[in-house]
Amino acid sequence: MKTASGESRRHLPTSPFKPPPPAAPAERFSVNDQVTHDRYGLGVVMDVEDGVAVFVDFRSRQERITTPCSKLHKL
Repeated sequence: MKTASGESRRHLPTSPFKPPPPAAPAERFSVNDQVTHDRYGLGVVMDVEDGVAVFVDFRSRQERITTPCSKLHKL
């Protein structure tokens, strides 16, 4: 029997292996937050779309970035 790839496996307390680390909390963005993106550089959050996406002004361009995004970090 195979489990689905997205399904997490339960950790048995008697297992000799360490349990997986807990998931990090998603970063929350607000309007006027300064952010950095690995590809686009420094920017300012212009709009937040209910935790689904953020609109960021990178001076040379404006981008809509879906969240959570591992390349987008709040400064």
